[in-house]
Amino acid sequence: MSDFNLNLSAAEEHLEDDVEGEVVLGVLDGTTADEEWIDTVEQGNVLVLAVEGDLNELANGFARPVKDMGGNLTHFRRFLVVSPPGVEINTERL
Repeated sequence: MSDFNLNLSAAEEHLEDDVEGEVVLGVLDGTTADEEWIDTVEQGNVLVLAVEGDLNELANGFARPVKDMGGNLTHFRRFLVVSPPGVEINTERL
């Protein structure tokens, strides 16, 4: 077996610490203004929204603006996952 030397301390110095955003949990039921969802995504956050009602009707006001800015939307079970530009939603395991 060969001698393998990995210096994790040195590797950590090269990692970027500028990860922004957070995962925001919410309920998509028509009580939150579309602009609030759009602003949340524009700030670099991922939305995980429990859908309570007709998804097409409830997401109609913010889905197109999110897609136009380069974001992604994926309906998974009873949730809508919305990500900002640069954050892909991987659905390969579905």
